[in-house]
Amino acid sequence: MLYSIRNSAVAILFFLFAVSLVAQTDWQRWDKVQPNYLKSFYPAERNFSYAKSDLPYLLSKTLINTYWIFISDLDGDNCPFHPSCSSFFLQSIEETNLIQGALMFFDRFTRDSNPVNREEHYPVYKNYRFYDPPKLYTLSKDKIHFIPPYTVVE
Repeated sequence: MLYSIRNSAVAILFFLFAVSLVAQTDWQRWDKVQPNYLKSFYPAERNFSYAKSDLPYLLSKTLINTYWIFISDLDGDNCPFHPSCSSFFLQSIEETNLIQGALMFFDRFTRDSNPVNREEHYPVYKNYRFYDPPKLYTLSKDKIHFIPPYTVVE
């Protein structure tokens, strides 16, 4: 009984000592924090201009610009891949055509939704995102370049 009372007293004293170490004193006031709620914008990744004039490109570019403005900017920058899924879709359409680009995008989107063992399959970009550009998935042997996992790409 006496042993448990002594342990309780030691625990209470230790708790009070720990709390008093981080307590606010009169001579040291905590400053008011001014949080910044502005979302950082990466203009290098977002190109809103139209480079081509063919109809499939114009439709897909308009769709992606609308997605960037109304959804992606509000949702935040949380894509684990570089380039992002919307940029991947646009780049795959530019490399191939609308149908193959859409198929490449849906393949990428299904891989994006499965977070298990990503680091074993993709190299890492310099901003700690998984590097997965569409040029690695084209059907031309001259353009495909294998990059082993766990390597840092700049």
